[in-house]
Amino acid sequence: MFPERFSNLPAYAFPRLRALLDSHEPGGPIVHMTIGEPKHAFPDWIKDVLAENMAGFNKYPPNDGSPELLTSIADWIDRRFSVKVDPNSQIMVLNGTREGLYNAAMALCPETKNGAKPVILTPNPFYQVYMIAGISVGADIEFVPAPAENGFLPDYASLPAEVLDRTAIAYICSPSNPQGAVASEAYLSDLIALAEKHDFQIFADECYSEIYRDTPPKGALEVAKDMGADPERVLIFHSLSKRSNLPGLRSGFVAGGPESIKRIKQLRAYSGAPLPLPLQRVAEKVWADEAHVEENRRLYAEKFDIADQIFQGLPGYLSPQAGFFLWLPVEDGEAAALKLWKETGIRVLPGAYLSRDVNGENPGKTYIRVALVAPIKDVEAALRTLRDCLYKED
Repeated sequence: MFPERFSNLPAYAFPRLRALLDSHEPGGPIVHMTIGEPKHAFPDWIKDVLAENMAGFNKYPPNDGSPELLTSIADWIDRRFSVKVDPNSQIMVLNGTREGLYNAAMALCPETKNGAKPVILTPNPFYQVYMIAGISVGADIEFVPAPAENGFLPDYASLPAEVLDRTAIAYICSPSNPQGAVASEAYLSDLIALAEKHDFQIFADECYSEIYRDTPPKGALEVAKDMGADPERVLIFHSLSKRSNLPGLRSGFVAGGPESIKRIKQLRAYSGAPLPLPLQRVAEKVWADEAHVEENRRLYAEKFDIADQIFQGLPGYLSPQAGFFLWLPVEDGEAAALKLWKETGIRVLPGAYLSRDVNGENPGKTYIRVALVAPIKDVEAALRTLRDCLYKED
């Protein structure tokens, strides 16, 4: 009586982590470095904006987003990527990017592609909603490894032509979670050209795009515009969770071609939950402000500099280009996470929990993901303890 398509799902990453660790006592004060939940302060003026708009809770909010919020997002896209989009036909407001990354596949993935079952491509490791979206639409999912030798990005062009001809959607995350790799303009150009050749759409998860060290990462919509690609070829997904330290606001957006956004809006009118109007008013102001984003970026850059000093000389350590995770090499991620917990009280996530086994290989098995979201002093102390525990010389 229950759907079989979800019957073989592994436990989600964090229940798996609890099962691994919680039957053991921590070896010291507990330090949480597992989940990517930002802890930096959000702008103090947000409280005033929310208070001024409390009466909006007495109204049903506009499902597609208020005109003011849509315009604020369109202006930000233009400032950030030099791409002009129509706020009414090319943007859809979301409850964070996870909802959009899922529902866009529901709205846009066809039942067949070239007379066969469609394929959805995802990097491996990956944000787990990509897989669930593929399962939900009945597609075959191609887990494409994103190893260090490929710059931690998937080589979709290496797939057989018969797979690419069945591909309906390719997910790409840049800056990537968990590795912090940034897709270059050349990488994005090649991917868009591949999508044009084999006629599939690119879902670009760019929620970490504003946390970078030096150069702002290129955006997929930006590159597609410069190439003159089909306007429906690329959709981008953004959020205020990481950019503005507002994961609880649940405010994001998807932007792309008008036909794609029309279909996403149509489905969401039936199945989505619109963002409450007072929160839309807050989001409108937050997208328009960059000062707090610059400060946020400065704090993360300082943490990455600290990490580079602590792990200098560690074989296999690659300093992330962006985001706020370390992707640290270990012999076995589960064993390393358990050892770290039992000996120090530090909680990290085994890389295998973010990956899928393919032909008996899991590309995340020999890594742990470490979130640098705590205050700088706490991050530095925890990273030194982590290094002493996992990488001390014999």
